[in-house]
Amino acid sequence: MPPTLASLVQHSALKLTVRAGADRLDTPVRWAHASELADPVPYMEGGELLLITATNLDAESPPAMQRYVRRLAGSGVVGVGFAVGVNYDDVPEALIDAAEEAGLPLLEVPRRTPFIAIAKAVSSEIAADQYRAVTAGFEAQRELTRAALAGDGPAELLTRLAAHVDGWAALYDTSGAVVAAAPEWAARRAARLTPDVERLRDRPAPASVVVGGSDDRVELQSLGTGRRARGALAVGTGAALGTAERYAVHSAVALLTLTTARSRSLQGAEQRLGAAVLRMLLAGQPDHARAVAGDLYGGLLDAPFRLLIAEAGEPSTTAQLAEAMETAAFRSGETVLMVPEGERLVVLAADGGAAVAACTAYAEAQEQRPAHEPAQDTEVVVGLSAPAGPIAVSAAYKQAEQALSVARRRGRALVEHEELATGSVLPLLADDAVRAFADAMLRALYEHDAKGRGDLVASLRAWLSHHGQWDAAAADLGVHRHTLRYRMRRVEEILGRSLDDPDSRMELWLALKVTGPPTTA
Repeated sequence: MPPTLASLVQHSALKLTVRAGADRLDTPVRWAHASELADPVPYMEGGELLLITATNLDAESPPAMQRYVRRLAGSGVVGVGFAVGVNYDDVPEALIDAAEEAGLPLLEVPRRTPFIAIAKAVSSEIAADQYRAVTAGFEAQRELTRAALAGDGPAELLTRLAAHVDGWAALYDTSGAVVAAAPEWAARRAARLTPDVERLRDRPAPASVVVGGSDDRVELQSLGTGRRARGALAVGTGAALGTAERYAVHSAVALLTLTTARSRSLQGAEQRLGAAVLRMLLAGQPDHARAVAGDLYGGLLDAPFRLLIAEAGEPSTTAQLAEAMETAAFRSGETVLMVPEGERLVVLAADGGAAVAACTAYAEAQEQRPAHEPAQDTEVVVGLSAPAGPIAVSAAYKQAEQALSVARRRGRALVEHEELATGSVLPLLADDAVRAFADAMLRALYEHDAKGRGDLVASLRAWLSHHGQWDAAAADLGVHRHTLRYRMRRVEEILGRSLDDPDSRMELWLALKVTGPPTTA
């Protein structure tokens, strides 16, 4: 701790006596300064112990002493040391009363104690305090460095930092999400600061800001050395950071910045390895892929996983999705394999895991836009395969491609392949090209019916819905089966197609479903 008036009074060599303000002796002293000016305030910075002999003061005048002391107290002077035996044998009562009234500590300095001795004592205590702070800071730096090198992630480093500052600490990723916090209860407090972290992220690194009140002071520090911050560190304390605490925070920022930079390099290497593993899986070489994957991706290949393909008009959008999935996987301890391909992102992630859930949540949030707003190039479209294993990655890739194509056609942010397997094929045909084909195929029949020459379209629909059964279809239409046979021959003549051809029957049925009203089979 820095020197205080109490520590100076307790200094056995100084022999100081308290004459006023005994209840305020715990005030820190920044310096001791002697001045005989009638008004030394213009030369004070605040925090000084002012040493005087009252050479130029009317120390026995109550009004003069009240003005003098009030001005000193208002300027931030923390105390007055009055030397007796020089100009006055005792401390004047007017000065004592004024000091008591203003609440300014007044110390009596015996004649045998030179002012320089008090100044040296203050200087020595300040130096000792700074030495203790630097020593504690170096010790904190060593502990934090050991925690960073342990390879257990940022949790241990944050735990030790929180202990050093007697508060809490939290780490944020580039999106502003909390990656880790210490103690655990701090995660909720840290999450409320996400808007402040996002504003800090927009400033060039390094940058810092202090938020919160006096009871919960939080200092936010950006991580990174480039134009874009790679994360942020929050440190919450009950008071402003001291020198030792400041050393600890600066060390943590440096270590986390280095860790982040190293992580980016490792991430690039992991992506290259992941791309090789994916190529081998797609080539039908699961054994080779497993050997290359090693401990990094081997666990992912031991359980069912999903393959997803994400696509957007801008690569930065798929990068945001990748970051959301990586953060979710990191928090849950999952492994996720990501391979960027320009505006595309190919991902292998555990089935039912946090990464897939994060992808789904990202897509759902995107689909919350108002229906009247058109899709933007910055929006992502995702196709998700069914659960698969290493031997079926090629099939899973095709499933994801198909789901992605459907998602684009339907204007959806995410489509799972399982939706296609359990739904109808008709929605897949609901585009302009298919409608144009269907209209062209059936136009001659509609034109025939429009001239009142018979109900060929309805007859064709009834006959196809009853699988070519004449009696059932005729009964449905309310006509004789011979009439229906005649109508079907006219359909064949007009269309130039044989109804005995299963392909023709299929195409006509789909054309009727696309262009006409729904019917019950």
